[in-house]
Amino acid sequence: MKRLRPITIIAGIAIALGLVLWLVSSVAQIAEVCRYSPLLCNFLIALIIGLMLALIGAIVYYILVIQRGEKRSQRRRQQRQAQQTQVPPQKTEAAAENLSAVRQQVAQIQDEVTRQALIERSQEIEANLARGNLQVVVFGTGSAGKTSLVNAIFGRIVGQIAAPMGTTTVGQTYTLRLKGLERKILITDTPGIQEAGVAGTEREQVARQLATEANLLLFVVDNDLRQSEYVPLRALIEIGKRSLLVLNKTDLYADEDREQILARLRERVKDLIAANDVVAIAANPQPVTLPEGEIFQPDIEVTPLLRRMAAILRQEGEELIADNILLQSHRLGEEARQLIDTQQRQQAEKVVERYQWIVAGVVLVTPIPVADLLATAAVNAQMVVEIGSVYGCELNIERGKELALSLGKILASLGIVKGAFQLLSAALQLTVPTFLIGRAIQAVTAAYLTRIAGRSFIEYFRRDRDWGDGGIAAVVQQQFQLSRRDEFIREFVQQAIARVIQPLRSRSQTIENEEEWQ
Repeated sequence: MKRLRPITIIAGIAIALGLVLWLVSSVAQIAEVCRYSPLLCNFLIALIIGLMLALIGAIVYYILVIQRGEKRSQRRRQQRQAQQTQVPPQKTEAAAENLSAVRQQVAQIQDEVTRQALIERSQEIEANLARGNLQVVVFGTGSAGKTSLVNAIFGRIVGQIAAPMGTTTVGQTYTLRLKGLERKILITDTPGIQEAGVAGTEREQVARQLATEANLLLFVVDNDLRQSEYVPLRALIEIGKRSLLVLNKTDLYADEDREQILARLRERVKDLIAANDVVAIAANPQPVTLPEGEIFQPDIEVTPLLRRMAAILRQEGEELIADNILLQSHRLGEEARQLIDTQQRQQAEKVVERYQWIVAGVVLVTPIPVADLLATAAVNAQMVVEIGSVYGCELNIERGKELALSLGKILASLGIVKGAFQLLSAALQLTVPTFLIGRAIQAVTAAYLTRIAGRSFIEYFRRDRDWGDGGIAAVVQQQFQLSRRDEFIREFVQQAIARVIQPLRSRSQTIENEEEWQ
């Protein structure tokens, strides 16, 4: 349609000029006709005027049609631009809700540095939501030719080519524009993965973090996919990263070998990546010496990748942006939840540690049968209430007693009370005087059982007051197994000696001295 417009205009102008020239050349003839036939003269003049008016009308009409068509085209372009610059509203709302929830979670974090870092990251996600740039990240080993690929895309040197592994130490980002796509495309070259040494590990962590923030991932390899490459590729795809697998350095292979490598790559990733998303390129082809001795420089070949990138970004760009923002907000929320969980666990552990020695002190003062240690200790009910408070669950003391009694019965029914008594008896007999052994073992066993109970209640409240699929017995058994490990028993016995045995020994010596004095 656009090609017909100038042709039509030129044709109209030519016709108008032709009519003018014909009119000028025919003036003498028309004057001669008017001298002999006035009627015919009037007819010719009317015909000429009619043709001129028709031509002018046609030109005016055509100009109006063109203007209306241009206005419609402009409206369609504006609509397409509006669609391209608008992230799907339902996902925008979901991301905004997630970020709002994250801010509420972050407010609960006590560490000021950690809290501020999470706030800044949530603000970055909000800024990305507003900007809506498309982030393409180039990822792979240091020798796969990632920087050469970026150079080839931009057609200029933006990094060091043919450099040793480890040259790109931080992410380097460049801006690209594609025809028909209003959004900016930010292409980031990342450090290589699978590099040796501490510095290599640190660079890989940077690369992985950048990859998780990508809208589109270009995973670059230079041969068949190794296991060390497959694992991170699969992990990134499983968290939702839209990915292209790029086989670089194809100029080094014969056509048959290149096709075999491509076939193997497509077979290995068939459950992860579509066949047309495995693309072969030659980002920095090496010069070839011809039989005549001349040096031939092959052309850079990245067109298949650019076409596939453009197709994906045009068709899926808005969804990729929305999905990535949702993913980032979810990941930030999960990180905040983990930090809060660690914080709450540490607080709850302090509660358990305090109460386990309180129980030991109660038993020292008032010896009771071992089987009733937890069932009769009211302090355990208070421990349950305080653990619940740490996790935002307010319980009264009666509910705390119910929970403590039910768990005490489970401890007895599973044989854990007896097992704990035997375990600690064997551990303490070598360090505790014979005259103190009975009361000491009772007190230390009470502390040990209180610890198992407290750790079990921590799991109960962490799961939002749910014992899980295995029920209370499974949780108690798990905590008992964790608490009977040799390294824990050694540490626990050392604490028991300091907190229970030494005070008990000192008090016994004081009593003996008083009796001797009397």
